[in-house]
Amino acid sequence: MKNLIFLFLFVGSVFQAQVNKKSVYVKYTQDDITIDATLDEKAWSLAEPAKDFYNYFPSDTTLAKAQTEIRFLFDDENLYVGIKVYAAGNDYIVPSLRRDFRASGNDNITLLFDTFNDATNAFVFGSNPMGVKREILLAGGGNDVSGFNIAWDAKWFAESKIHDNYYILEWAIPLYAFKYREGETQWRFNSYHFDTQTNERNTWINIPQNQPIFSLAYMGDMIFEKPLGKSKSPIWVAPFVNGFSGKDYESNQANNSFSFGGDARLTVGNSMNLDLTVNPDFSQVEVDQQVTNLTRFEIGLPERRQFFIENSDLFGDFGDDRDSNPFFSRRIGIAKNKDGKTIENKIIAGARLSGKLNNNLRVGLLNMQTQEDLENEIPSVNNMVISLQQKVFSRSNLNFLFINKQATKDYAFLAPEDRYNRVVGVDYRLASADNTWSGRYFVHKSFSPGVSSKDFSAGFNTAFNNRRLGIRLSGVFVGDNYRSDLGFIRRTDIFKANPQFEVKFWPEKGAIQRHALQFIPIFLWRPELNFELSDYTIITRWRVNFRNTSELRVSMFNRLTKLYNPFDPTGTEGGIELPGNEKYYYTNLEVDYQSDRRKVISYQFAPSVGKFYNGHRYSVKGSLNWRAQPYLSGSIQMQMDRIELPAPYPSATILLVGPRFDVTFSKSMFWATFIQYSNQRQNFSINTRLQWRFAPLSDLFIVYNDNYDTTLFSPRFRSINLKLTYWLNI
Repeated sequence: MKNLIFLFLFVGSVFQAQVNKKSVYVKYTQDDITIDATLDEKAWSLAEPAKDFYNYFPSDTTLAKAQTEIRFLFDDENLYVGIKVYAAGNDYIVPSLRRDFRASGNDNITLLFDTFNDATNAFVFGSNPMGVKREILLAGGGNDVSGFNIAWDAKWFAESKIHDNYYILEWAIPLYAFKYREGETQWRFNSYHFDTQTNERNTWINIPQNQPIFSLAYMGDMIFEKPLGKSKSPIWVAPFVNGFSGKDYESNQANNSFSFGGDARLTVGNSMNLDLTVNPDFSQVEVDQQVTNLTRFEIGLPERRQFFIENSDLFGDFGDDRDSNPFFSRRIGIAKNKDGKTIENKIIAGARLSGKLNNNLRVGLLNMQTQEDLENEIPSVNNMVISLQQKVFSRSNLNFLFINKQATKDYAFLAPEDRYNRVVGVDYRLASADNTWSGRYFVHKSFSPGVSSKDFSAGFNTAFNNRRLGIRLSGVFVGDNYRSDLGFIRRTDIFKANPQFEVKFWPEKGAIQRHALQFIPIFLWRPELNFELSDYTIITRWRVNFRNTSELRVSMFNRLTKLYNPFDPTGTEGGIELPGNEKYYYTNLEVDYQSDRRKVISYQFAPSVGKFYNGHRYSVKGSLNWRAQPYLSGSIQMQMDRIELPAPYPSATILLVGPRFDVTFSKSMFWATFIQYSNQRQNFSINTRLQWRFAPLSDLFIVYNDNYDTTLFSPRFRSINLKLTYWLNI
């Protein structure tokens, strides 16, 4: 009898698993499909849709109120997608016509394609009701937003039509925009839909709310009617010409120049890209957003240059991204001159081979050559990275990394220890089938002239996440002589432990959708100083998500900081520094509230008060966002820190303000202006860019930059660029 009961339960569980496993069939067609958002070709009526979307927010236990139907067709060149999105009305939120919009705060639908069935990487395409497109590369299994790479561009086509209580999208995505194994008959697939009118977020595959809505652990199947052939990828080249005129007022030097160069891409097989660049120019890239830095350490800013984007996780997702990241692509193209000032270092050329050798093995090869600058005592350097990623088990990966930065010849001004720097490392990325368990573990060793000990870094991170609990155990060690010249290493000689404990609550009724209590202790010891405790931060936090999409965080920070060297946290010129070899204990409270992003005007407000070293700090951070959709949107970000230290140490008020204006005249004409003022840097800057996308992935940019020294409000640097890029398929 017991055996019969066991068999019944087993068969029932298998049957339930089969019920929950969803599939959609992709019909082959030889008909001509016109991309006009009408779906009137006969082939569309023969395609069975992916339907029955589940609710993800505010609940994950019911079907969506506003359903979606997605149909697929394909021929030898394109994947066609026909989407019907139902809605409660036609009051859609479309803040902008600019490509690569964010999903939150507006109506849109997004599709994820795991073409190698590895549950680790995916191609992501999305549109809003007005047919504005976005495309993304998603890495890391979709475990968090750090896996999104929105700077990736692909050439595809989309049209939309809005009807009463629904809208239609029709897409044509060239198969060469994907990477996949020739002869494949099945991809993993999912879709999520943001509906602002019913205030819901919905997914085709039912995803528990403790997991990200874009998690690649939860996907169904796309089954093709016949095997996919070779994608017939074109060779494309993107030449550019750039005219530049600028003046450095501090050195009284003018610079007028004309340059040209370009990028090219060749597809190797169906699944790898060879990217080439000659004399690259990144003048059209948006300027970095300035931040207030009250720490003793460097702050890492995101990569925005297109050449470094695709498959960037193959090179940059190693180690610990905060304390020991061995490869940080922004290091390429900058260098320090003989006065220790960071300046641009021209890139001569570069090549990158990246992609899949088979369904389980990815490879990445990157080589960039920079130009010598004898006047500033900067050598010509070759930068090389080799990366391998082998899938193991259901979703985990074993990774190998080799980095070499080496001067191409001997220079009299180059110190012997700077002739080369190399790093060899092994990483293991854990991800269980349902993403309840995740983690990363690594060991890296550096090689530099004259160094033979204390030159490695290692770390571990194991996390458990279910509906009620979140637990993380993690630590990082960075040896005193560990060095990665192409990496981001905040400091050496540390052992850091930063566990996290979280208890989550899910009210069935009321304004709160979920809330959680978090306890995050972070401790750092100095191994070379007999493991002296040098720093700790103990974070106690209550996090609240409301059903109207607003969010609240209340946090208390208890800190210890030992200064080994004198330091002035205010950055006051000529100010008396706090003495070194002293320990400081201080506590502060912070409240952070983000309002409903669906509103025409939304805001974030985060005041903070408490002690700071041996004094006090009163801070307020905030942002205000508005839209006159879909043509005009804007925001202003502000941070003010009032630091009061006892005499004779300086006190200061540090202010950072950054208004931004974005005008989208159409889906192909954009004008963005970003103004920044920082009294910490004594700088006022204006960056304004006019972009005309006159053909697919072909642009005309006019970029104006203006910088002022705010002490006398005198000009520092002023420039204007005219850049033309044209995408050619061969």
